[in-house]
Amino acid sequence: MKEPLEPHALDQLFRSARTFNRFTDRPVDDEVIHALYELSKWGPTSQNSQPARYLFLRSRESRAQLLPALIGANVEKTSVAPLTVIVATDSRFYEHLPQQFPGYDARAGYIANPALATTVAFRNASLQGAYLIIAARALGLDCGPMSGFDNAKVDAAYFPDGRFKSNFLINLGYGDPAGLRPRGQRLPFDEVARIE
Repeated sequence: MKEPLEPHALDQLFRSARTFNRFTDRPVDDEVIHALYELSKWGPTSQNSQPARYLFLRSRESRAQLLPALIGANVEKTSVAPLTVIVATDSRFYEHLPQQFPGYDARAGYIANPALATTVAFRNASLQGAYLIIAARALGLDCGPMSGFDNAKVDAAYFPDGRFKSNFLINLGYGDPAGLRPRGQRLPFDEVARIE
């Protein structure tokens, strides 16, 4: 029987974790990036579809095309973050299903229904992006997830063949608490949930 995580672990993952807009200059090295993926990949997806694709932008050169696609409020914090991840969706994720989901051939249903494939891909890639955030926090990283960008510009710059579609961005690194704003309130249970 599994035991609940210790309170300090729950604090690190959720209760004390914050969205960071400023980071220290400590770099995120390749070993941490690989460990981040190796941990996050275990999060469940529909039919083990794993449609998320990640582009880790570390150098200034790699981000040069990203900055013009951002809204103004996201430019500075992204330009100085140690690492920015584009969480994207593979529109043809189902091509990998024979290896990932060998129970039966699920490809035909997605090929015949592109709208279903788009919905499943977007939903599950979004889940995977959330798993990446939790895994990053578990490894001692801080995160600044973002919308606020022009998807078409990002896709043209980084995924010009059209197969991958940008979903959202995450700045990653070791957060600078001096850049934190007051924490926003969370809605209480009774306003967002009910038990029947």
